[in-house]
Amino acid sequence: MTTNTPKSEPSSKENPLKNIQLIGTSHIAEESVNKVKTTIKKYDEAIVAVELDTMRLQALLSKQQTTSFSFRDITKVGITGFAFAVIGSYVTRKLAKVVNQEPGADMLAAVKAAQGKKHQIALIDQPIQKTLKRFSEEVTLREKGKALIDILQAIFFQKSQMKKFGIGHLDLTKVPTKTIIKKLIAHLKIRYPNVYKVLIAERNKYMVKKLVTIALNHPDKSIIAVVGAGHEEGMQKLLKNVQIRYR
Repeated sequence: MTTNTPKSEPSSKENPLKNIQLIGTSHIAEESVNKVKTTIKKYDEAIVAVELDTMRLQALLSKQQTTSFSFRDITKVGITGFAFAVIGSYVTRKLAKVVNQEPGADMLAAVKAAQGKKHQIALIDQPIQKTLKRFSEEVTLREKGKALIDILQAIFFQKSQMKKFGIGHLDLTKVPTKTIIKKLIAHLKIRYPNVYKVLIAERNKYMVKKLVTIALNHPDKSIIAVVGAGHEEGMQKLLKNVQIRYR
């Protein structure tokens, strides 16, 4: 379905979807930054697709730490979506500071590496304002209550919460193992079904649709898709289902 070993030439012109390689990253991990740079530089000609929209790309390139939102954006994305964006931005900045990285370091590395090799860059994520609006529309009061409880437990019982997912020590410089990511995604899906739907499932479908379109329009090119590790497995499954028709 995807190629694990980078190469300069596409694997199959008959099935262009085989030319798509997913790289699952952590947005603040040095390991991800290095992997992205190394992979992209190995290609002579490719399309680099990144989990960004126009607004977030502009924020990264202008050296803003995060996509900025003002109170007037509440009318566009809703109170819940706005609160999630502000809290998420704050937490990401704090974690990134611990490892001396900027939020979105993996995506910025992918963009700069692509520019250095003169690769085409494709933005494949859903616009952030649409995602936040969907977040406001779908997340229930019950899920908000659960989130408050989980935040308090994470603050006061950090070690026990980490052990629940099999995390003895969290190294922010590296991407969590696939086993840990799978456990976290499964937990999110059960405890916060609407959050999972908006932040993971809907965006997986959106990004896969974009990648399929790119692959069909450019059957002679390799496509390197840099996405958060939490999206990788779900997108792999969707791509596998789409590829059945090309067998």
